[in-house]
Amino acid sequence: MTIKLDGKQTAADIKAHLAERVARLKERGIEPGLGTLLVGHDAGSVKYVAGKHADCAEIGIRSIKHELPEDATFDDIAAVVRDMNADPACTGYIVQLPLPRGIDANAIIDLIDPAKDADGMHPYNLGELVLHVKGDIATPLPCTPRGVIELLGAYDIDLDGKEVCVLGRGITIGRTIGLMLTRRAVNATVTLCHTGTRDVADHMRRADVIVAAMGSAGFVKPDMIKDGAILLDVGVSRVFDEEAGRWRVKGDVDKACYDKAYAYSPNPGGVGPMTRAMLLANVVEMAERQLGR
Repeated sequence: MTIKLDGKQTAADIKAHLAERVARLKERGIEPGLGTLLVGHDAGSVKYVAGKHADCAEIGIRSIKHELPEDATFDDIAAVVRDMNADPACTGYIVQLPLPRGIDANAIIDLIDPAKDADGMHPYNLGELVLHVKGDIATPLPCTPRGVIELLGAYDIDLDGKEVCVLGRGITIGRTIGLMLTRRAVNATVTLCHTGTRDVADHMRRADVIVAAMGSAGFVKPDMIKDGAILLDVGVSRVFDEEAGRWRVKGDVDKACYDKAYAYSPNPGGVGPMTRAMLLANVVEMAERQLGR
């Protein structure tokens, strides 16, 4: 019987545990705080940031909201970043992407204090991830790759020695998940496929696990996977549903693959909720590190 990897329920369980940790921190005089910077009024970004603050309220984390207009300059954005770096109430924060056209997002990310990088995407933190193949890592981890690994762990799926095929080389998941999967603690073997990969389906058929993060709706078909594969769908596309008369989110994995798989995470409802939970986990862990200072 195929196992559905329920990201919503797993994320809810993680948030319940985080709420207990937040309560213990507050007893010791430390209140975790998540800061967000939203520039402009992109509908998707507005909704996503609102969801993050709803998560904060759910587990008792302070919300620190910063908003700038669409025409904000680089200096305007940099000034808010520096303010959050200096704000002791802000344990960790994110700059919501994408930024308006003409703003160098990488230059803004470089300004973030690595110790407050709630997304785990600052170059310093990614460098720490590269260097620390063995042992624990005391810096924030990228949220989506961490969410994938935590979701599999919740279902006791061991990746040790498994062949993992990653589809897509974006920085949010494709390029970073390989760093986490090949750490000694996970010990998987990773093949990263992208638009320049020859015969992608051949790589997929050999894989025990497929992490699909291309943003190509329904790309992964049943004839591209082997029996008993584990499917993690991280791709996001907006597809117009003619029957319903509205746009829907659709993942990279065709639902026809589910019956052939050992386990799968749907999209939506799989890795997305886990990403949000891992953001909270990073913020709580940042606050817990303050106890050791």
